[in-house]
Amino acid sequence: MMRRRPSAEFTSTIYRPAARMACPSFCTSSWAPRLPCFDGDISNRFRGRNLSGDLLPSLGATTTQQPPKIRGHLVSPYDPRYQVWEIFLILLVVYSAWICPLEFAFLRYLPRAPFIVDDVVNGFFAVDIVLTFFVPYVDSKSYLLVDDPRKIAVRYLSSWFAFDVCSTFPFHSISLLFNRHDHSLGLKFLNALRLWRLRRVSSLFARLEKDIRFNYAVIRCTKLISVTLFAIHCAGCINYLIADRYPDPRRTWIGASMPDFREAGLWVRYVTSLYWSITTMTTTGYGDLHAENTREMLFGIAYMLFNLWLTAYLIGNMTNLVVHSTSRTRDFRDMVQAASEFAARNQLPQQIEEQMLNHICLRFRTEGLKQQETLEILPKAMRASISICLFFPVVQGSYLFKGVSSGFIQQLVTEMQAEYFAPKEDVMLQNDKPSDLHLLVSGAVDVLAFLDGTEQIFGKAAEGELLGETGVMSNKPQPFTFRTTKLSQILRISRSKLMDIMQENREDGQIIRSNFHQKLRMEQRLYIAMHQDDRVSAFEQRLDP
Repeated sequence: MMRRRPSAEFTSTIYRPAARMACPSFCTSSWAPRLPCFDGDISNRFRGRNLSGDLLPSLGATTTQQPPKIRGHLVSPYDPRYQVWEIFLILLVVYSAWICPLEFAFLRYLPRAPFIVDDVVNGFFAVDIVLTFFVPYVDSKSYLLVDDPRKIAVRYLSSWFAFDVCSTFPFHSISLLFNRHDHSLGLKFLNALRLWRLRRVSSLFARLEKDIRFNYAVIRCTKLISVTLFAIHCAGCINYLIADRYPDPRRTWIGASMPDFREAGLWVRYVTSLYWSITTMTTTGYGDLHAENTREMLFGIAYMLFNLWLTAYLIGNMTNLVVHSTSRTRDFRDMVQAASEFAARNQLPQQIEEQMLNHICLRFRTEGLKQQETLEILPKAMRASISICLFFPVVQGSYLFKGVSSGFIQQLVTEMQAEYFAPKEDVMLQNDKPSDLHLLVSGAVDVLAFLDGTEQIFGKAAEGELLGETGVMSNKPQPFTFRTTKLSQILRISRSKLMDIMQENREDGQIIRSNFHQKLRMEQRLYIAMHQDDRVSAFEQRLDP
């Protein structure tokens, strides 16, 4: 006998979207208006096995259907076009890091072209200053995306705005409008303010070190090499500047071996400066280039003391890479590698492998927030108060607990635990023992069943819906598989604790059972649509308490 497929009407009724629940004044507000990164299909982000770009909702936070867009005149920091703009600025920072010390030492000898390029580069960073006033930021305490224009402006003006303006101002071009002494020492120091832009490179390396798509050791070594080359470049340029401004050119470190060094080409003088810097940093000390006057001696002392710190920094980091790895981040990457090898060795399906890797990535991020550790160190009464504040309105809005007393819900929420689930991760499987009851706080979940050798979607659970209550209330194996479709926050309570609380509150227990049976009667159309198939009839018996 051919089985009739469930009607589309069932899909829209079995798991109805939860009504919007009012939160008491003492609870946190909704995080939905500030999470534009959850628009669209978030599952694509997990194909790269990287969760560093997603925000985790605060405990107890709820959304209604699709999160709204951020304000129209603002630019999302997760917009691919904005990320391309940031990468472009990083390339300009690298250019500034090289040309700034070079102009500092060889300003009077450089052609006009580099200064024209500097003005163009300054123009791009000026645009970025204006753009920063329209880019929301992630609050470091609440972990929410702030899209209030006033707060964005106040935060930027009170932090890096003044430094960004000073590092972008075209001092050299402005000086040409007033006098021709464009190689004065004061102007050199003003132009050196552009090195402030290097903070962008530091932030980039910090993000890349946590991105599992890139090899951690390679990123770390690249950072160490970059720091070393930049130190060599700056030291060589500064030492040449000291020699160039000394009254007697022959009594300088470069003039002693190259009397007419000012007549030599720029490339020769620059390479000679780098040669001195490298031999001094590595403590090789051939003796062919050495300090000839007090100024050069003082700078040589300062540079060698700096090299002591830099050498210790390099050795310490290399030791961590080679011997001790990098603690938590390294352990995380090892766990990801072990999971990938496990899946390949046992020939697991790609879907299971993705679930494993997404779970490990999400666990790494949630451990970084230290939310559970914070709750565990608090007294029991304080943890209960926090749970009531966070979860009371969410639990109260669920259909199963409609009409029960506030005291019952308070007992219930103190026993609940909040968990995060990555996209495409199974919350529970069909035929599982009904050990836990789950409540979807935020995110989205597909309801699936394995029939006739294929896995079929029977509905979708919206925020505020219960997961697995049929198996828990009837004490039968779970009739459905519940699988997340995007980053979800779910409350969990064990069946034994739920039944104990219902046993202690008999009247509330009767109300819960009545709500459950009423919900089953509303879904009777599912059984009517499936009654002709013997297999489905057996499946129906498992749903019937």
